[in-house]
Amino acid sequence: MYFTDRGIEELETRRGEEEVSLAWVAERLREFVDLNPEFETPVERLATWLARLDDEDE
Repeated sequence: MYFTDRGIEELETRRGEEEVSLAWVAERLREFVDLNPEFETPVERLATWLARLDDEDE
């Protein structure tokens, strides 16, 4: 496991059974970027990647 995977593992362990909407996730990402503006670019890239997962032409 990479060091960066620890947060992913914790998220899955703590909240893996919950059901949330993508609108809820989007709002949490906005809050995170508001509190941590230096992470705006990677968060935007992640959000774009997630939004386009089903696009066949990319």
